[in-house]
Amino acid sequence: MEVIAVAAVSENGVIGDGPTLPWNLPEEVRRYRERVAGETVLIGRKTFGMFDDPPGAEQIVLSRSDRSYDDPSVTHAGAPETAIEIARDRGRSTLYVLGGSGVYGALLPHYDRMLLSRVHGEYDGDARFPDFDRDDWVLAEETAYDGYTLEEWRRADG
Repeated sequence: MEVIAVAAVSENGVIGDGPTLPWNLPEEVRRYRERVAGETVLIGRKTFGMFDDPPGAEQIVLSRSDRSYDDPSVTHAGAPETAIEIARDRGRSTLYVLGGSGVYGALLPHYDRMLLSRVHGEYDGDARFPDFDRDDWVLAEETAYDGYTLEEWRRADG
């Protein structure tokens, strides 16, 4: 199973500011949603709570606190490895990791790829994408869009 981080990241590493994005890029959001539509996503509890309509067909919510959800498409996981195991046990070929900051950091050792929408400009915010050792990664592809560049990173050893 492939584990893929999907994030919009400003040039200074910001991914969010409280419950909002500090930029307005509706086309990036549309592409993001299309990519994970029908898929299993891993998302942190706080980030999950920000969505009226959570992305993906199934959500695995990572939280240290044991939780239950009324929606059968939502499952709790208490640790990154548990979340990966849940997706694997369900026969999923891909698990998309959608944040927030702590979740991205906790899953960093498990990523096979990262799809980062590199938002043009620097922004203020309280959440950042984790720093990663670029020696461990190869920038495989870049596609320019209005306001951002989509970067596909692959593990250097993969």
